[in-house]
Amino acid sequence: MIKRKMIVLPAVLGLAVGNCWAQSSVTLWGVIDGGVSYVSNEGGGHSVKFDDGVVLPNLLKFTGQEDLGGGTKAVFDLTNQFSLGTGSFIPGQSLFSRLAYVGLEDARFGRLTFGNQYDFMFDSLVLGFNDAAYYTGLYSVRNGPFNNLALPNNPTGAFDWDRTAGLSISNSVKYQSPVFAGFSFGGMYGFGNVAGSIGASNGSSFGLNYVMGAFGANAAYTLVKTATPVGQVSVRNWGVGAHYHLGPVTANTLLTTVHNNQNGAGVWETEVGGLWQINGPCSLLGAYSYMKGNAVLNNDHAHQLTAMFQYSLSKRTSVYSQVVYQWANEGANAQINGVFVPSSTSSQFVARIGMTTQF
Repeated sequence: MIKRKMIVLPAVLGLAVGNCWAQSSVTLWGVIDGGVSYVSNEGGGHSVKFDDGVVLPNLLKFTGQEDLGGGTKAVFDLTNQFSLGTGSFIPGQSLFSRLAYVGLEDARFGRLTFGNQYDFMFDSLVLGFNDAAYYTGLYSVRNGPFNNLALPNNPTGAFDWDRTAGLSISNSVKYQSPVFAGFSFGGMYGFGNVAGSIGASNGSSFGLNYVMGAFGANAAYTLVKTATPVGQVSVRNWGVGAHYHLGPVTANTLLTTVHNNQNGAGVWETEVGGLWQINGPCSLLGAYSYMKGNAVLNNDHAHQLTAMFQYSLSKRTSVYSQVVYQWANEGANAQINGVFVPSSTSSQFVARIGMTTQF
């Protein structure tokens, strides 16, 4: 990403001229994605619509660090996600609800942060290059004929059920280790802030990572508890993935799961995908995934194919075309992630053209 840096000189009213304060660096950056999508079946009819934040989310981010000496830095991140079509917050979010944290980072001891932060289903599996959705975006994130998963605070009940689009855990403390012989690990705990109960509405997540040369492998686990009118609902995710860089090609494989303890519903999926940097500005991206629900979800299952061609106009800006096709078992209603109305049949198709720019 192209990052614009500003130097901020701390100033405190009333301090004597002789006092000396260290400089702090603050970076403002963001990404914008917009385009037009054709959906073959939304509740029984096709649609052509403006859609945004698909291949990349629309983000406005402020990050900063201050050198505290001895290899230690103070760090912070404030990230807002917005709708390009309306300029408003995306539904269910508010200012800096994507990320908001502050902490310390040291090359020898690792990174300790406090606030509203991504869990390791995103940090390890996606940022570890194991998920093709890292390249192809929101439509490639897991969803399907699984609305009866009934995940709390979820727009469809199964939207991004494996948390790989980047869901955060609020009121959390997060530690990420340095790298030791290719290995690193992390853990986080989100406080429920419920008086009289430490275990109510809390969350926890763990990640284990390995990178050596062109090969990498990652594992993650997340458990989030949510208070609902029917009681506390615990949702558990875990996943493993691997990737390999071979010249202009990056190949990945991924396995993720979800289980809702309140109703016993669960889904697992497996995915293979890759990125081919064809030449210069051209790249081809693709993925295949298979998702399977358990008996609570009527053993419904779905296949999904994603293909995308991207052309970079510059280091900052690119245009792309994308097609996504999902087909489920007979009697189930297909639903591609990011298309919030399921198909009236067992299949759904999306074709899209769009552009992204970064600053």
